[in-house]
Amino acid sequence: MTTQIADLSTERKAEIKEIVCDILDLDLDEVTDTSLFKEEHDADSLRTIEILSAMERTFDIALEQAELSRMTNLAGVYAVVAEAEGK
Repeated sequence: MTTQIADLSTERKAEIKEIVCDILDLDLDEVTDTSLFKEEHDADSLRTIEILSAMERTFDIALEQAELSRMTNLAGVYAVVAEAEGK
């Protein structure tokens, strides 16, 4: 998983973070790669689904809803997107 996260460019990570912060209605500096969406930012499951949908639309990838369980923080979103783009 670490290798796949590293495969994402700095620009791609920044774009993902911006999308996530927009959906969660947070400032960029409020979210770290490891801060938990639900526990630390009060995101509900609908927000996570919105993040998944936004990743699919923005990057033209297909993601399974099973991936939602991994998308608990930015690092998880990075990994899911990197794996989907690597297929």
